[in-house]
Amino acid sequence: MASTGNKRRSSSLVYSTETGRMCPVCSQAIADCTCRTARKLPSSDGIVRVSLETKGRRGKGVTVIKGVPLGDLELAELGKQLKAACGSGGTVKEGIIEIQGDHRDVVMPKLALRWVVKRAGG
Repeated sequence: MASTGNKRRSSSLVYSTETGRMCPVCSQAIADCTCRTARKLPSSDGIVRVSLETKGRRGKGVTVIKGVPLGDLELAELGKQLKAACGSGGTVKEGIIEIQGDHRDVVMPKLALRWVVKRAGG
């Protein structure tokens, strides 16, 4: 009789009642995760660019912030703070912060406290 090809599947722990969410890469608690902090920061010219994009969003404006020299966790925290300051929703993905609506005038002074900020695109 032929084998049906039952291969062992490796599974990883994603949640523990003791520590909460687990990192799928290093199998540590998210708070103790070493692989996310070890990631290299994206290369940048040191200038944070703030622009307004409507392309591909059915005419809705989105404030886009690129070039912030922070790691993933710090970038997510900054995104959360900026969204709260604008009173709007948004997302952080692939090193880019997107905030729904045109909030360039609110975001730029807050970012200028830490980095060189330029308005990009029109």
